[in-house]
Amino acid sequence: MRAAVLARPGVLEVQERPRPEPGAGEALIRVTAVGVCGSDVHYWHRGAIGPFVVRGPIVLGHECAGTVVALGPGAGPAGLRPGDRVALEPGIACGRCPSCRSGRYNLCPEVVFLATPPVDGALAEYVVHPVAFCHRLPDGVTDEAGALLEPLSVGVHAVRRGAAVLGARVLVTGLGPIGLAAVMAALGAGAAEVFGSDPVPFRRRAAVDLGATPVPGSGTAEELRAETAGGVDAAIECSGAAAALALCCASVRAGGRVVVVGMGAEHASLPILELQTREVDVIPVFRYHHTYPAALGLVRRGAAPVERLITHRLPLGRVAEAFELSRAAAPGTMKVMVDPRA
Repeated sequence: MRAAVLARPGVLEVQERPRPEPGAGEALIRVTAVGVCGSDVHYWHRGAIGPFVVRGPIVLGHECAGTVVALGPGAGPAGLRPGDRVALEPGIACGRCPSCRSGRYNLCPEVVFLATPPVDGALAEYVVHPVAFCHRLPDGVTDEAGALLEPLSVGVHAVRRGAAVLGARVLVTGLGPIGLAAVMAALGAGAAEVFGSDPVPFRRRAAVDLGATPVPGSGTAEELRAETAGGVDAAIECSGAAAALALCCASVRAGGRVVVVGMGAEHASLPILELQTREVDVIPVFRYHHTYPAALGLVRRGAAPVERLITHRLPLGRVAEAFELSRAAAPGTMKVMVDPRA
């Protein structure tokens, strides 16, 4: 099979590799759609994200979907059959540790996550994956939408962590694919109004097209508080920028919540005294758990039109171009989708 291999930072090569065979409890998947994520671009461009360092050749890509080709021993009871189309949840937890037993398997210290060094990802013609983390796609949900259940899951988890309740007003900062996923998830959860903030006009327009409200005036905290009679109920920060985090902290009402999704600097300043005196909760988010069924439900009923995020579609042979497009983030570029099929 062909696979897009990060040979070293900055160098992506399409190589021939042996086709994998499914082991116990696994399915062999023919990959049909892979979204290029910001983390993929960081590994390609910089060779690391925090403690996760590229130390050898690795296949990138974790937003993925495909078709079941074969099942390994013991995989039948999961209900999958060859020919089923599935979305792959990329984090494989141990199932034994305290985090897994409490249901928060995203915090498993032994989690194996596709395309996180040293684990190979899905930018290949075939992958094997545990059937427990393969989610069948119903008719009417495309493979590309299935691949984008992964970023949508981040938005769903952020909302569940405290961003929106029925009738809430929410601010989302950083309107890339994750921020727009948070907009869709918050509206899908019943938020009365979602304000979208981003310095790039194209991204602000994309949020408005999905149902967001433009931030008032120049988008300052004072203007947001005036528009919402005291502040938004919750803010979801998706950019990783210090200025955006400060805007979120200053824009929520007393008793509100700031949900931190974007990964920026290792250390960030917070106005602790102001947060304390107003009892504002600051809630970090890391990946997600038990979100794929909810994300699939949002897509299936039309509440999360994730395919509208796709601006470019390229074959595996042009994977380097796909990464260049994603890194440049030029106006008009949002989500680049790669089709690994020959």
